[in-house]
Amino acid sequence: MAWENSTRRQRLPPDWPTLRRYVLDRDHWSCQWPTSTGIPCPAPATDVDHIEPGDDHDPANLRPLCGWHHQRKCSAEGGCAAAARRSSRRRPPEPHPGAIT
Repeated sequence: MAWENSTRRQRLPPDWPTLRRYVLDRDHWSCQWPTSTGIPCPAPATDVDHIEPGDDHDPANLRPLCGWHHQRKCSAEGGCAAAARRSSRRRPPEPHPGAIT
């Protein structure tokens, strides 16, 4: 499971259920993912997403999303994080022995 090794739930504020409900009510439980035409997704929202990754729980940084768009965004963020971890495990390339430094 995705939440198995995550600390995300512990990092949510104590009033998360109230804040989540506020964000969903504010946008009428409608997914706010912009489509290619600029019109938000027509699906009902089930999740609340952080627009900018991190722990900024300000309502201005939160938006309601349908489950499909939330999963898609989280998967993309997770893939980028995994790629960054993979590349950081490589040794930096050694300079060419004939290069003047």
